[in-house]
Amino acid sequence: MAIQLHQTIIRFPEIRLATREADKLRGYFGNLFKEQSPLLHNHLESGETLYRYPMVQYKVLQGVPVLMGINEGADLLTQLFIKIRNIDIDGRNYPVLEKNIESKQVTTGLSDDLHAYRFETAWMALNQKNYADYLKEDEQQQARHLKAILIGNMLSFCKAIDYQVAGNILANLKITGTKETQFKQNAMLLFEASFVTNMLLPDNIGLGKQTARGFGSVLSA
Repeated sequence: MAIQLHQTIIRFPEIRLATREADKLRGYFGNLFKEQSPLLHNHLESGETLYRYPMVQYKVLQGVPVLMGINEGADLLTQLFIKIRNIDIDGRNYPVLEKNIESKQVTTGLSDDLHAYRFETAWMALNQKNYADYLKEDEQQQARHLKAILIGNMLSFCKAIDYQVAGNILANLKITGTKETQFKQNAMLLFEASFVTNMLLPDNIGLGKQTARGFGSVLSA
């Protein structure tokens, strides 16, 4: 059985950023509203990191800065929308002359139908440890490994929204490209991919590692 989620998306259509600057977008808003809620930066007052699926995510989609929130994160972004007047990225100040907000109920959960999705931003499937393991595997093992990780990513999302998965999540994953990058001084592999699954997923959520920083943003294909 599927459930309803509250999702809020804020876009700044007149501002253009590079995809990699989603992390700086997160840093700016996390600092600007740091007194409002740890949901914005996933840190406690002590500075300790909260290791959980981020309910507020920062993205640059097709050059446009985007803030996306789910449930309590959606409520928080709705409250903060009116207060956003400018964005500062590395000392570059962008006055917010235009912004729009979309706040809606979306459906998610296991479905009797199959749904096709693509990763609009690169999917960071692996961490430092399983990246090393992945490199040792043959092509078939790698395909099985990535499919299992994708299903695990969807299960993590379900756990975060308190959705009990009463059945098996099915997935058919197609990797269309890879790119090596340095993330926090570690070599990482990013994937361009699409997939078909029996999970109904809201557009613009993130799956995988570093979703708060814009990686792994999902769109219906």
